[in-house]
Amino acid sequence: MKIFLTGATGYIGKRLLIQLLSEGYEVICSVRDKKRFNTTLYRNYENKLSVIEHDYSDSATLTPVDKDINIAFYLIHSMSSNADFSKAEKISADNFARTIEKTHCKQVIYLTGIVNEDQLSKHLQSRKDVEEELKSDLYSLTVLRAGIIIGSGSASFEIIRDLVEKLPVMVAPKWLKTLCQPIAIRNVIELLMGVMGKAFTYDKHFDIAGPDVLTYKEMLLIFAEERKLKRTIFSVPFLSPKLSSYWLYFITSTSYVLAKNLVDSMKINVVAEDSHLAEKLNVHLLNYRESLKLSFDKIEQNDVLSTWYDSFGNYRYTKNVWNFLEVPTMGVFKDKKVRDIKDEKKTLDKIFGIGGKNGWYYANYLWILRGSIDKLFGGVGLKRGRKNSQSLNAGDSVDFWRVLYASREDKRLLLFAEMKVPGEAWLDFKIENGKLIQEATFRPVGILGRLYWYSVLPFHGYIFNGMIKKLVDDREF
Repeated sequence: MKIFLTGATGYIGKRLLIQLLSEGYEVICSVRDKKRFNTTLYRNYENKLSVIEHDYSDSATLTPVDKDINIAFYLIHSMSSNADFSKAEKISADNFARTIEKTHCKQVIYLTGIVNEDQLSKHLQSRKDVEEELKSDLYSLTVLRAGIIIGSGSASFEIIRDLVEKLPVMVAPKWLKTLCQPIAIRNVIELLMGVMGKAFTYDKHFDIAGPDVLTYKEMLLIFAEERKLKRTIFSVPFLSPKLSSYWLYFITSTSYVLAKNLVDSMKINVVAEDSHLAEKLNVHLLNYRESLKLSFDKIEQNDVLSTWYDSFGNYRYTKNVWNFLEVPTMGVFKDKKVRDIKDEKKTLDKIFGIGGKNGWYYANYLWILRGSIDKLFGGVGLKRGRKNSQSLNAGDSVDFWRVLYASREDKRLLLFAEMKVPGEAWLDFKIENGKLIQEATFRPVGILGRLYWYSVLPFHGYIFNGMIKKLVDDREF
């Protein structure tokens, strides 16, 4: 059976792809940019996997698809976009439907959100509108409507984690009383796989959710119990949606645009109508505590396959970051430092372990300050961390950087800045002839860019000197 998968570089798509390949399916992945697709994750399935480049918001990019596909998954959304995501989602869905109609595809499977309330948020209404756009007389549509998804790296899990682990006392908006019905990422993948080719699911929609109906406050407190943390939460009625969005943005690792859309949706109860789908597919639904424990295990084992950051939802991602893979040499400022290496393996381990919980090895308080300033001005800050403390791949996020190139064999790590700066910035680490070359490059925009460089130059000298000394030190980090 041949499967067509969109959203293969996103949080759900990466996990679904691994499952499809491991069960022997041939998969065609549709991605906006092939450079973002990390083939090393799937090197054991090369004969079963192919990748094409489509941007469903632009019909000019839509080349013909293999006519012999049997099933297609639609896992595209635009919730993190600064633009009118409702319009963008309709255009993408329509272009996708027209593309699939030219194939022999029998079933399209769409993952969306639960939409049982009379009044819906803009985000949930958009998801429901997409459902209508995807309907066709030439294939059957199966729609799975999920509650909030709990799993290591999911937006919901990471936001709850940020709130609980960073705030002993929370004064939170009144949406803490809103009801929701979370579902484990494991169950989402099982149900997506389970409905494939099942005729009883054709041209129908199903709510999918775990067994627990909880308020957001209860979810936070249960998370705290599982982490053995004592937390106190007060709910206040006077925080407006805008203030609530800023509250969520500054405390958690989400972007402001996503926080705004989340707050809008958090005012709506998200409770499932029992579809009995899990019973029919013999899927055991995990409760909220079980979902959390599985997530904690994945984090402790350093086995987080994907995170919501993989979707490139920040303001900077409206640019194609892969256009910055070639570090410029003209019209730029550079801070280049070279040191002899004592132990190459230890230095490589430090380079590829940089950021996140390990920090930046020197003057971490200044990195934290820079992250706080970035957050204050609408940037991503340092809260994203990294999904794996031992390995890095192209496309991964590392605090307020994006990995453009990562190769232990080539002994090189190249990072591109996603903090708010008046220009573009790169941080490059490479080992050549027994020496570590650490190079920061900044391409300024206008006078403001040049003033910025000169204002931070004293700090760069202090930070980058200290950092390279720590990297070449043969002691463990």
